[in-house]
Amino acid sequence: MTADPSGQAALLGIFDNGVLWWGLAACGIAQLSKLVIELVVHRRWNPKVLVETGGMPSSHSALLTGTTAALGWVQGFDGPLFGLAAVLCFVVLYDASGVRRAAGLTAARVNQMAAGAMASDAPALDPAGALKPLKENLGHTRLEVLIGALMGPLVALPGLVLAGSPLHLAQSLGWFTAVG
Repeated sequence: MTADPSGQAALLGIFDNGVLWWGLAACGIAQLSKLVIELVVHRRWNPKVLVETGGMPSSHSALLTGTTAALGWVQGFDGPLFGLAAVLCFVVLYDASGVRRAAGLTAARVNQMAAGAMASDAPALDPAGALKPLKENLGHTRLEVLIGALMGPLVALPGLVLAGSPLHLAQSLGWFTAVG
């Protein structure tokens, strides 16, 4: 194999990795759906939800389950790489609804205690009076994780099967022609 000094083959390889891109697409669609949910349920435009953690649905869950399902589709559901991806997926799903959620609930309690201390005559924790509250929306409920986990394969598998990789899609649309 000859070296490619321009890195063109590596770059093309990344764009030909449908597993990666459809996993990322599942994550992006889950994150975009948070904006839609914010508009429909809360009737407000809040683009900050696009970059925040937590909320419905879990984009981390969509990313991992979409990538894992696509990997299983491409390399086989009986392979060790799929097994590794599935185990990592379970760890992330558990962490999102367990550890990260508990950290968010703890932050909410600390913020309540700090607000109570500020409201009373107790001395403020920050002499400058600029105590920022801790971020509370860190994790997910089990329902948010479940919906995200279902979204992942529902986005990634049809995309992978019907459209293929971004490189394949660009070639089929005539945007890019194969070199070599």
